Amino acid sequence: MKIKKIDHIGIAVKSCAPALKFYEDILGMKSVGSETVEEQKATTVFMPIGDSELELLESTSPEGAIARFIEKRGEGIQHICFQVENIEEALLELKEKGVKLIDETPRRGAGGAKIAFLHPKSTYGVLIEISER
Repeated sequence: MKIKKIDHIGIAVKSCAPALKFYEDILGMKSVGSETVEEQKATTVFMPIGDSELELLESTSPEGAIARFIEKRGEGIQHICFQVENIEEALLELKEKGVKLIDETPRRGAGGAKIAFLHPKSTYGVLIEISER
């Protein structure tokens, strides 16, 4: 598996609007728009930082993964995403190495990326996303 870079860091927030105000008005970052990903029951806002991005994640449903995360842990870093060269090959390799996968096959993420998540029980408590753009 070849990891190309840290693609983004996902931050779970109750509402993107006040969080975005902080990142833009206080830290001087700029968003590149928002997108609702129905499959994930979340609205995302990306803010580029060099070759990586911060992703704000707001749940669109009380049953969504982001809402459950915030209910359990509060707002904050939800995941780290690594961009990989070939996500299908990466998933096969990770499975062969005994990594517990949340997604055995890629699904569609924000911006049309192919994504998959690795279970935190196999990654020392960190929710890791891998993506291919």
